[in-house]
Amino acid sequence: MLKNFYNKHILPKFLDFSMRKKELENFRPSVVGIASGIVLEIGFGSGLNLPYYKNVTKLYALEPSAELYKIAQKEIKNVSFPVEHLQVSAEKIPLPDNSVDSVVSTWTLCTIPRPEIALKEILRVLKPGGKFSFIEHGKSPKNFTAKLQKWLTPVSKFIGGGCHLDREIDRLIREAGFNIQKMEQFREKFRPLLHGYKGVCKKLNT
Repeated sequence: MLKNFYNKHILPKFLDFSMRKKELENFRPSVVGIASGIVLEIGFGSGLNLPYYKNVTKLYALEPSAELYKIAQKEIKNVSFPVEHLQVSAEKIPLPDNSVDSVVSTWTLCTIPRPEIALKEILRVLKPGGKFSFIEHGKSPKNFTAKLQKWLTPVSKFIGGGCHLDREIDRLIREAGFNIQKMEQFREKFRPLLHGYKGVCKKLNT
């Protein structure tokens, strides 16, 4: 009961507030601006990526939380392309094979219960040659920090809507079958326990 109340009434506002930090906004243009054509964004949240999209003909906004999507309405009103809400998990994307040109994920893979399945789904719906651009946080290469992340993940999962601090994002993406064009890892100075992963992948022509 308490968890349901928190997830419905408190978590959406908390996520909207915390994801508006200037330090996070600085990353969005280089990740979101890559997308073009028919785009799928997983973890659409409160629509904070919308101002950075260019050359988009349609956006599928995958967001399980109706409350977060409601907050996003003020951002949706400002874009010139259609936005369609998919109120489902990324583990079962309701789109045909090879149907989108680009997929975007910003700080989302940490929260999905089975990210390996979600990544397979992303690969499935991407057209051959389509791009998956992302920025995530995950397991640190530093032993001590990684141990702290593991220890704090149960707390983070409750407070952050299922957020895992210690997922090996690079391994998950490679094992899903993506061709990684470029990826950088970095320590987030303003969030010292978080380790960043930022990159672009391509679905090979098959």
